[in-house]
Amino acid sequence: MAISAVIFDMDGVLVDSEELWRTGEATVFQSVGVPMNAEMGRLTMGLRVDEVVHYWWERHPWSGPNKEQVEVMINDVVNDLVREEGVVLPGAIEAITFLHEAGFPLGIASSSTSELINIVVDKLGVRDKLAVLQSAEHQPLGKPHPGVYIEAARRLGVPTDRCLAIEDSPAGLLAAKAARMQCIVVPATDMREDRRFCIADGKLNSLTELNLDIVRAFA
Repeated sequence: MAISAVIFDMDGVLVDSEELWRTGEATVFQSVGVPMNAEMGRLTMGLRVDEVVHYWWERHPWSGPNKEQVEVMINDVVNDLVREEGVVLPGAIEAITFLHEAGFPLGIASSSTSELINIVVDKLGVRDKLAVLQSAEHQPLGKPHPGVYIEAARRLGVPTDRCLAIEDSPAGLLAAKAARMQCIVVPATDMREDRRFCIADGKLNSLTELNLDIVRAFA
């Protein structure tokens, strides 16, 4: 069956925020004594913040703030960084606009909080074109579990096998495929040859390469 809806991941797809996430995480974790840096943040790319915190807690348990407090600290830092420094990625607004004008129901399915999703949507100025803003914070498990994509499709009223996901991380790709969606990946430059993207249904260098012919070719 032809694609009837498109669901975007957010961080690294619509806004250049992955580096900001790594910077924010490193800043907070270092403040509680975890010996990690921004580059090590790639180990948990695409995961929900509580799962990132648990990952580092298991390896370097700290004293002082508990895990829930560290989650809040990270979210606060990253929200400020994205609000002040987040850059809309090339082709993002244009892709949302032409897909909306072509009649595709559109949504976001992100591991980020609803608060950050709203910050980014306002930065892009596309709120009227997105029918669903779905955060994995409302799901029992984050990506690579497919829950956030399944719920986004349910709210769009489209079967998952008629949805096309746009992702940038291996965890997000796994989530989309587990939801029985087709998935195009738009990896960061330094991740384009990552073998974990071999299961993607397509790969683009940026969203500027996305067009209606590509979307309509999926069946």
